[in-house]
Amino acid sequence: MNWITLTSEKEVEALTNLRELALIYKHSPRCMTSLMAFRNMKSGSESDYSIPFYMVDVIQNRDISRLIAEKFNIRHESPQVLIVKDGKCIFDTSHESIVLKNIVSKINSLQKELSN
Repeated sequence: MNWITLTSEKEVEALTNLRELALIYKHSPRCMTSLMAFRNMKSGSESDYSIPFYMVDVIQNRDISRLIAEKFNIRHESPQVLIVKDGKCIFDTSHESIVLKNIVSKINSLQKELSN
């Protein structure tokens, strides 16, 4: 899986202008729940990922994490998964609810819904 690491305001701004679906994973390397969620997210095969996956380390890039919460009008949590499109968060989940098969199913459902 090719994760794209978010480290700048410019990258977050580009995501707010993205017309396609994208996933953002907010990760804390100090948190056991976050480490388990990240392991789960990495467990899929390349075919599971039909949209770009972005990641932000909430410890190293706290300002970027806060900017994401502000730009997409969500409450900051970690670990947290957001699916975004057109500057809006259209799905988010956190902590133990981060399950790859459920997220892939949600992505597929959103893609079908948006293509109609």
